[in-house]
Amino acid sequence: MNKVLFILFSFLILGIPSFAQEVVQDDFLMQVLSEQEITKPETNLNYDYEDLTRIKIPISIKTSVKSENDLYEGQILEFQAVKTIRRRGVTIVERGQTITARVETLITNGMNGIPASIVLGDFNIEGLDKNKLTPRYEKFGMDFSLFVFPLKWALTFLPPTGSLTNFILGGHASIKKNKKIDLYYYPNWGREVPIVEEQQIAEPLDKPQENLYH
Repeated sequence: MNKVLFILFSFLILGIPSFAQEVVQDDFLMQVLSEQEITKPETNLNYDYEDLTRIKIPISIKTSVKSENDLYEGQILEFQAVKTIRRRGVTIVERGQTITARVETLITNGMNGIPASIVLGDFNIEGLDKNKLTPRYEKFGMDFSLFVFPLKWALTFLPPTGSLTNFILGGHASIKKNKKIDLYYYPNWGREVPIVEEQQIAEPLDKPQENLYH
């Protein structure tokens, strides 16, 4: 019994320096992050988003990409308009016009068949307000989890084989050159909603006090 306590105490003593080092590294990381200038995404909270009138703008990527090795978060991707779009006789998007988007989130594929995903945002079309465009687009890889989990439960009576399904990976996400993506432009979102300030109602000075004693 004494030997077991001695071994546990030794592991505890040896682990203290490494824990202290991790704390120091975290403090250093927080200090570095506090000195970084972070640009917040442009938002318009006063816009009226109830009007759902929209114009479809089909686009396609110029170069095919995959989540496996072609992308990183923050990367700018170039698309092009598939056709010319007109509104009330006025051309708002020319066919072949370059349209950019930013890779906001990149999730790699995981075990148990969980697929990878690519989240695009910050779409930018010259001449159009980006706040009136589709906010984001997400592309998933092949989802094998619907196959893996039933298989795992079916093999529970054989413990080793059921665990082997954990190593089945989900599919990589990709955006192919011939894949058409539909963006939507909401022209009536530009109307701003007036801000109504709360007004405080002053209580009358001669308000009778309640009789607390009955």
